Amino acid sequence: MRRVIVSNDGVSVVSAEAPAPGPNEVLVRTAVAGVCGSDTHALAGLHPFIELPYAPGHEVCGTVEQVGPAVTTVVVGQRVTLEPFLPCWECKQCVAGRQNVCERLRFFGCAHDQGGMADLFTVDERRQHVVPDGLDWRTAAFIEPLSTPVHAVGLAGGVRDRAVAILGAGTIGILTLQVARAYGARRVVVTARSAASRKRALAFGADAAVDATAPSCVDDVRAALGESADVVFDCVAEQSTTDQALGMVLKGGTVVVVGVPPADVTIPLPLIQDAQLRIQGSATYLPPDFTESMRLLQSGDVDVSAMVTAVHPLDAAAAAFADAASGRHLKVLLTP
Repeated sequence: MRRVIVSNDGVSVVSAEAPAPGPNEVLVRTAVAGVCGSDTHALAGLHPFIELPYAPGHEVCGTVEQVGPAVTTVVVGQRVTLEPFLPCWECKQCVAGRQNVCERLRFFGCAHDQGGMADLFTVDERRQHVVPDGLDWRTAAFIEPLSTPVHAVGLAGGVRDRAVAILGAGTIGILTLQVARAYGARRVVVTARSAASRKRALAFGADAAVDATAPSCVDDVRAALGESADVVFDCVAEQSTTDQALGMVLKGGTVVVVGVPPADVTIPLPLIQDAQLRIQGSATYLPPDFTESMRLLQSGDVDVSAMVTAVHPLDAAAAAFADAASGRHLKVLLTP
């Protein structure tokens, strides 16, 4: 079988022995895998938690090919998607139902010996979710990434009737925008660096899109909202967006860090204290977020039909990564 490997030499497709499922594992034949921003950042040496070389592919859907003898939750032939973080199931966070912050967390397709950019992969049955019949493969490819903003909005305490700012108009930024709209945000303003990205945000329902590179960005967002932001979702998580988020959020408001920061940032602690601000990290998702993600896609409250802008075969993985890193595409998929 084929497997994609990301290393210091770039992106390559190698031959590998097909894995065999253990007693509680499922063998899945990949149908579609998304190239995540974390993948392109890792290739560029900008991801703080992924070391090269690694086997990529955590936004993945496929068909169950074989099950281990102890598997009871899925059967051969079912379409499934993967909840890719791999908890220990034993630490106090796992026991409390917070497996996404497991104290010994591993991550399929990022910090694991397998990834979904392959013909086949095996994974614990507890990491599988059955894909609803009404979702085609391209739509199902968004279940995992959509779960990220669903989780983030929950951590923010919801957005209904609130003024929301979203920093970044990549895949996660656009999905966060759609979730905020679906959940009844009063007004949503998106910032982005390129004119094309700002145009994209408007097309997906932003009330306004502001130039993230403008010195007046903070004032422009406040003006477009007509007030300070109740909640800011930082889907970029760099020093510049951290400064902007803290400048545009309301006193007593919340900044949710959704993007993976490429490096440390500094924050004005006196402002955090005096304005009683909450900086909330958002780490992946939990099973209910996957369930809600599928509901939003099935209902059409989140529409991803225009979000796939390039599709490549597995053998062209290097071209897929190049497209994803180019800034010209919203979501790039691989189809073995």
